[in-house]
Amino acid sequence: MSSTAPRSLARTALLAVIAVSLVLIGGGLAVALGIGRETPTPSDDSVDAGFARDMARHHLQGVLMADLVPDRSEDPEVELLAYDISSTQNSQVGRMQGWLDLWGLPLSGGDTMAWMGEEHADHGAYDPESTDRGALMPGMATEAELANLRSLTGTEFDVEFLRLMIRHHQGGFEMAEFTVERADVEAVRDLAQGIAQSQATETQYMLDMLAARGGTPLPEP
Repeated sequence: MSSTAPRSLARTALLAVIAVSLVLIGGGLAVALGIGRETPTPSDDSVDAGFARDMARHHLQGVLMADLVPDRSEDPEVELLAYDISSTQNSQVGRMQGWLDLWGLPLSGGDTMAWMGEEHADHGAYDPESTDRGALMPGMATEAELANLRSLTGTEFDVEFLRLMIRHHQGGFEMAEFTVERADVEAVRDLAQGIAQSQATETQYMLDMLAARGGTPLPEP
């Protein structure tokens, strides 16, 4: 375990507390961001609700991967990237789950990705332990891929982390871009636009980092 472990554990615990707090006060945050009584409540099968539910799940896997970094990487650039991903996506998860709570909708359940139409409706119920990439949201890693990532350290870990996170960001970008064009709630469209822009920028940054470390992107699914 690296010398950064105590600091990383404390940071992870702090981020977890922040994420829980954001869920608890998410309704207040949503109102402050323009989701109030004057905004129609989205239905459970709407793009707005589907995006909030599925992107929160998608982000949580990104946070899980990012939180593996402090104990397995010795690369300051990778550690800083992972910290930024974890803190940003934890905050966004709190916002999206706060909206769902405000709308009186469940945080989980239903057919994953059905809100993106027939092309994506074959995912079925969300199964975080699935080993079938076809049953996962775009860009998500399988349990076997996560287990392999956990087994690595040093540069080998850095390369595989970047490969998985690039694919993860590309999938998130696809979901966010769809939402920008089709969501009804302005605050949802704004968040989706921010996610699309930041993940496109981070993806290019990670591609450059990966090449500098002798790695190549994962093949197209």
